[in-house]
Amino acid sequence: MSTTDTISSTAQDATARAVEVSRVYIKATAEAIWTALTDPKWTNRYGYKGYHQYDLRPGGTFQVVPSPEFRAEAEAAGFPCPDMLVDGEVIEAEAPFKLVTTWRMLMDPTTAAEPMTTITYEIAQFDGYCSLTVAHDVTDAPVTAAMVRGDGEADPDGGGGGHPWILSDLKSLLETGSVLAG
Repeated sequence: MSTTDTISSTAQDATARAVEVSRVYIKATAEAIWTALTDPKWTNRYGYKGYHQYDLRPGGTFQVVPSPEFRAEAEAAGFPCPDMLVDGEVIEAEAPFKLVTTWRMLMDPTTAAEPMTTITYEIAQFDGYCSLTVAHDVTDAPVTAAMVRGDGEADPDGGGGGHPWILSDLKSLLETGSVLAG
């Protein structure tokens, strides 16, 4: 696999857990990637945008709130935009290598009704680059699974690219200073 590839797959273990896994290789330090994942000034610059707010300790809160631009775009497209897009709780935070949180999308009533899922970010440092692996346990959350897998990929800018698209956008931002689209 080249450093520009992003992979996405579904893995199931013996307890029938459904986990969506995506990985990207980024020419950046682990610290730069960690900052891009956890600092709201960065999180609003890539992917679907929005300010990720973490209390980076076990039991701490995790929330994604919309930027004014995100809210305006969603409402212009006919989607009501809640004050909180995603909620969860920090389970583990080991800067700059591992972050585990619970996760629930609140913007869509179907995903909001599904149980909390768990998302794990793991950063591995190599010589001059890192891998960033996202493992999202979507057991018993089929609509969330389809969304984060990128089943709506025909329009990634409109929310269809899932984790593979977000990771590709993050990679572009960190390596070139600009995102894929926009």
